[in-house]
Amino acid sequence: MNRKWFQLWNIGRLRSKLLDVLSLGRTMLLLAGGSLVFFMLLGAGGLAGQKLNSSPIPSMKGLAASLSSGFFMELLGMEVPHLPKSEEPSAFSGSNVTSFVFRMLTSVDPGDPKSLLSREVPGLAADDPFLLRLGSGGAKDAPADYHPGTDELAAGDSEAHGTGDGTEPAHGDGVDEPGGEETDLQPEPTEAPGPTSGNGSSATPGSSGQDASVKRILIYHSHPREAYNPLLGVESDNPSSAVPSKNVMLVGSYIAKRLEQRGIGTVHAQQDYATTVPDYNWNFSYKYSRMTVKAAMSANQEMTEMIDIHRDSQRHGKTTAVINGKSYAQVYFILGHANKNWKKNEAFANKIHQLLEKSYPGVSRGIWGKSSGNGNNGEYNQTLSPNSVLIEVGGIDNSEDELKRTADILADAIADVYWNSHDAEKAAAPDSSADTVKQSN
Repeated sequence: MNRKWFQLWNIGRLRSKLLDVLSLGRTMLLLAGGSLVFFMLLGAGGLAGQKLNSSPIPSMKGLAASLSSGFFMELLGMEVPHLPKSEEPSAFSGSNVTSFVFRMLTSVDPGDPKSLLSREVPGLAADDPFLLRLGSGGAKDAPADYHPGTDELAAGDSEAHGTGDGTEPAHGDGVDEPGGEETDLQPEPTEAPGPTSGNGSSATPGSSGQDASVKRILIYHSHPREAYNPLLGVESDNPSSAVPSKNVMLVGSYIAKRLEQRGIGTVHAQQDYATTVPDYNWNFSYKYSRMTVKAAMSANQEMTEMIDIHRDSQRHGKTTAVINGKSYAQVYFILGHANKNWKKNEAFANKIHQLLEKSYPGVSRGIWGKSSGNGNNGEYNQTLSPNSVLIEVGGIDNSEDELKRTADILADAIADVYWNSHDAEKAAAPDSSADTVKQSN
């Protein structure tokens, strides 16, 4: 009797264990199947979102945008002892890690108190610049815009027609709206200097025998009166001047001259719209400059790149980098959210940004996107060419030497991007022609 009962008890135990195993297996199977379906739906949703949503905002606020370029180098350095050490501050410092984790968990930036409310108050964050690629040039400070309090220009100042307080708005963004009389705004070509390199020697680095008289790059200024205090010899929170040697046109001339020295035909448009446009309205700045770009493209069929040079509105401490004992004006790259093909423009801007990061870490403050808000048109003429970008060079306190140094290395980066693309196309040409001959045979 006891033996029979013992056998029944063992059978019951085995059955119970078997049921437990089957139950666990079923649970694991359900979890695995559910996970598979979840990730398949997640991937499908990501692909659909990428196809349907042309906005740069999702990618600009992603995890990768929060990581510096040196972060991944430090990760590799943990496994490769002899990897060269970066001069940048460690991405794994206590403050950086704490800030990153806090932002990842809460979407609140400890350095920007407004971010605590911006997601809750409708419209509060609509016009905020958003980060696409972080530069090594210091903290993640967004470019600073100046929004004018009036649309009308004061009359009577022959040198600097400004707003009512004698200044023109610094870097604000115009609304590209229809209407108004279109003025013929023809760009003025730069005088092509002799073939000399940056050190004055007789050379045309990267020219590949191309005719520099054919204009291929346009340098222009939607806000041509953005000026610099050291050049003016006065102190202002928003310096403005119609004199080209004291405003962003000087930076544009440096860049254009350097590009010509690199063998690339360049047009430098130097229109002062406040003087040349009847009934000038600052809010239509990008409408005026759009006509300049279209005129330049019409007159130069080989023109492929358009660079709109501006100036930031922050003070010297936030717009300057010291590299090897020399001061450089820092740069921001700006992309328009309203441009549905912004990814192509971002790819072009990123090539320039990465060259600066490699050779002059600290100069670039990164690539930023801007939407349409507070008078911004959110497009910046970038729909006219995939190789178009707005670049802010320095701030209101940067000196001529700092601006010249940055203009030269920025022009070299632009030239390198141009020649790399040109050489790649040239290298691909024989292959295509060979294929054509092969097919004909």
